[in-house]
Amino acid sequence: MDTAQVVLFLVIIILTVLLVVLGIQVFFILRELRKTVDRANKILEDASEITENVRKPVSSLSSLAMGLKTGATIAKIFQGDKRGKKDE
Repeated sequence: MDTAQVVLFLVIIILTVLLVVLGIQVFFILRELRKTVDRANKILEDASEITENVRKPVSSLSSLAMGLKTGATIAKIFQGDKRGKKDE
């Protein structure tokens, strides 16, 4: 074998080994990325549940406040009618 052929053979072997190691590292990185995305998804689902649980009472409170406001408006209308009748 010629010296150039031996050098080329060694370079090919070294590059093959480096590419295999690099492929294994990429596999581990992608696996960790998948775990991270799963955790982020779980956190977002938990946040969605929390906001849903907060939204329900706030919505009920808002409905109650609107009901009280409407009741106060109706009471003012009736009081205005009674006062108007007393003045006449």
